Amino acid sequence: MIRRAFTMRLKPGADELYRHHHDNVWPELVREIEKSGIASITTFQRGQDLFLVSEIADESAWDKLWTSEIHRRWAEVMEPLMHLRDDGIVDAGPLEEIFHLSTAAGQRGARSSKSASAKKKPAAKSKNAGKTARSASKKSAKGQRAGKATSAKASKKSKAKR
Repeated sequence: MIRRAFTMRLKPGADELYRHHHDNVWPELVREIEKSGIASITTFQRGQDLFLVSEIADESAWDKLWTSEIHRRWAEVMEPLMHLRDDGIVDAGPLEEIFHLSTAAGQRGARSSKSASAKKKPAAKSKNAGKTARSASKKSAKGQRAGKATSAKASKKSKAKR
């Protein structure tokens, strides 16, 4: 999955109604989100600023959603609440991912949030973590082979002395 994040901005006084609409998201919009290749969406808020984090199947997923008829209708509902571009699509500023780390703790059933699913996901590794783990594994294997060779030599010496 590809992670994508955006900033968006609510209009003053829109918080409560924005939350209400998202607590009651249309089933047909959810189907369109899935059809577009968007696996998950999480939105965080700080004041009027929204931070949306998503996992998508391919780079065109958001464009597919934003140009769909169902999203055009959703944008009409959102227009009084948030800033949209002239073409009616949400004014979303893309964020650049600079760090991501997943650990095995996510596999042990991390605490569930209000909208989290109960599925466990396999842990992904950071770009360098995989290299480090492979290097350590290779060194360990070499050490084990060297240890076996040393044990075999010691065993031969012991037999020779007898």
